[in-house]
Amino acid sequence: MHRDRGAAAAAGGAGDRKRIGEPMDRSSPSTSWGFSGGREKERIVAGKQPEVPRSGSGSTAMSMSKLADEESGTDSEESDVDVSGSDGEDTSWISWFCSLRGNEFFCEVDEDYIQDDFNLCGLSNQVPYYDYALDLILDVESSHGDMFTEEQNELIESAAEMLYGLIHVRYIITSKGLAAMLDKYKNVDFGRCPRVNCSGQPCLPVGQSDIPRSSSVKIYCPRCEDIYTPRSKYLSNIDGTYFGTTFTHLFLMTYPHLKPQKPAQQYIPRVFGFKIHKP
Repeated sequence: MHRDRGAAAAAGGAGDRKRIGEPMDRSSPSTSWGFSGGREKERIVAGKQPEVPRSGSGSTAMSMSKLADEESGTDSEESDVDVSGSDGEDTSWISWFCSLRGNEFFCEVDEDYIQDDFNLCGLSNQVPYYDYALDLILDVESSHGDMFTEEQNELIESAAEMLYGLIHVRYIITSKGLAAMLDKYKNVDFGRCPRVNCSGQPCLPVGQSDIPRSSSVKIYCPRCEDIYTPRSKYLSNIDGTYFGTTFTHLFLMTYPHLKPQKPAQQYIPRVFGFKIHKP
């Protein structure tokens, strides 16, 4: 799940991570010009004709062709500089984590919420490498990155994912967290109910326990009021504790207009067209 970022962390540790918004080194487009090509281009911009030798029409054509080649080369180099600059931009760890396949149920927790120690009370006793995992989540450069082995860096990455999940379950029951999950619910990011009579009712993520590593995340249908296993196989590795037992029902209490009516139709088993008698 975290091989791409994990490999980067193994090479340089958490200390090599860059913050978003740091100025990027870009070479000036003017440095891409040749000595003569730059002067000739300035003359063209100024409306002057480029200087060409008067020895003959053949040399004049060759000079014009050479000048055209230099201009095309300059344009391509300038475009290469712009492209390389845009590719070098980095994203935050939180955005990267939420964009991974199988993490579609997670919303992005505000960094301000994570930086408030009150919201993290008690988590340091549940997560190994807590301080380093927290720095990784917040993209804080650490001076101890070179001290860890590749195996330890992988453990820190795994601890960061666990810590984020435990922060996430607290965040989604706040007003901002509920609003963020509301957007995902409207986009049907949590999937639909597989029950036929529910007619594709959007579902909500739910955990069967608040104890970590008890069970994987499930989806709850507010129409039939039952839980189901998500269709995606990648979600089978997501701990249900990261969504908890409270969020789903608090969400429907906060937004009561989203709670649908129970299905009017109910499946009736029959044998040769006759209803089966229930003893």
